[in-house]
Amino acid sequence: MARLFVFAIGGTGSRVIKSLSMLLASGVQPKSDKKYEIIPIIIDPHKSNEDLKRTDRILEYYESIHNEVSEDCGFFGTKITTLSSILHESHLTRQFTFNIQDVANTKFRDYLDYHHLSDETRKMTELLFSGTSVNESGIKVPLMDVEMNIGFVGNPNIGSIVLHQFVQSDEFIQISSQFNSEDRIFIISSIFGGTGAAGFPTILKAIRDAPNNPRLDGVGFLQNAKIGAISVLPYFNLQPSENSPIQKSDFIAKTKAALHYYKSNVTGNNELNAMYYIGDDYIGRALDNNDPGHDGQKNNAHVVELAAAYSVINFLEIPDSQLDTVNGKATNPIYKEYSLGRNDSIITIDSLGLQTKSDIGFNLTQFVLFKKYLFENLKEAIDVQPWSQGNDPNLDSKYFNNERMFRDYLEPFLNLFEEWLIEMKRNDRSFALFNHESSYDFNVLIEGRPVQKGIFKSGVTNNSFNDILNRISANERGQYSSKDKKLIKLFFDATKHILQTKYGFN
Repeated sequence: MARLFVFAIGGTGSRVIKSLSMLLASGVQPKSDKKYEIIPIIIDPHKSNEDLKRTDRILEYYESIHNEVSEDCGFFGTKITTLSSILHESHLTRQFTFNIQDVANTKFRDYLDYHHLSDETRKMTELLFSGTSVNESGIKVPLMDVEMNIGFVGNPNIGSIVLHQFVQSDEFIQISSQFNSEDRIFIISSIFGGTGAAGFPTILKAIRDAPNNPRLDGVGFLQNAKIGAISVLPYFNLQPSENSPIQKSDFIAKTKAALHYYKSNVTGNNELNAMYYIGDDYIGRALDNNDPGHDGQKNNAHVVELAAAYSVINFLEIPDSQLDTVNGKATNPIYKEYSLGRNDSIITIDSLGLQTKSDIGFNLTQFVLFKKYLFENLKEAIDVQPWSQGNDPNLDSKYFNNERMFRDYLEPFLNLFEEWLIEMKRNDRSFALFNHESSYDFNVLIEGRPVQKGIFKSGVTNNSFNDILNRISANERGQYSSKDKKLIKLFFDATKHILQTKYGFN
């Protein structure tokens, strides 16, 4: 199976990976002849970042669920795993986050070992890093005295130094030795901050310059890897704060500076096979607080992050023939942007373009139906409905109360999925495809598109949902190899049937 190594850099990288996990969980898959295994590698020095912690939990739940149900059950069909799992290297930490060394509670000055530099090097360093930043007490401090435990707080010049350690890491060495011609790479980063803006060109250069790194093996495949990337431009509003080094007024200037650098060192020299850009100039309600990271930096999910995750799916749909690379240079670079079907501040199903509706709208609605039934209807059906009984295998109360896959992985994942949807709906711009207040009423689940009922058309009820589950379960009797696989496959097939016959999806 081909592999996609996804480097997710900084807070934006974590949040895009979270959205990608939700898309893959709902059954979204690239339209490609090849199946891909996804290996996320999150790179962020801010270990206490709440967005990173949530994403890490989501990935762990997803991996555990997929390992139980495999790729043939619809939901959770794409394999997501850690780098250590595919390399079978016990010395690599089994986690999705690359551990950046020597940054916790460390000043940039100490990271550089400033006091042991020569006088000439000290003077050059002071010249290059002569600016100031704001610490957690709101006090301006020299850039050399910035503590890096919350990231690089909008200073990519610091980030480019620290993130260079990834190039010499065991993880990068192992990737290079295992990388083959079928594999691909995708890099996710923001362009208006510090960590992402610094990490993207650093990692890209390390890959394309692999032959010049004496520690790497397999450099031929790595240097000519098929590489896609998305640069996330400014997309949210931010409260001004004198006590924060992050100011919205700096976003555009930093974006312009980064794009100018990319023109000469990234896109301008054809190092990327496919470059995606996304942002949003809609000026909505500012985030509740301007937190550069001292309080955990937990931001609401945003539709731009969802669209950015969609670019990963799109990249995997591009044929290999369009992604040729020779001596580290793309022969035919591709550049893409994303657009809504309608520029609505409140996004409903009709705001999406036809391709987005087809690619992700259908599967997300399926997954919402699945979640809704389990949260609101399951208790009444257990041990009563035929799909829950029998020995083919049965999904009785013992299973739902004790089975580890359901109790410890699926339920927590679905809770985080619900949280993700609610955050995007509450955000500004609002992603409001679904009516979360429609308890027990499936017919108004899709915002602005109720199920049409009449003399010859019945809506979706608890009974009709159960009837479909019972019929599919009876038709597939003996075809489910485990209880976990039955649960996922049965509900995938049932929700697909309901959407096609009741909700008007093709």
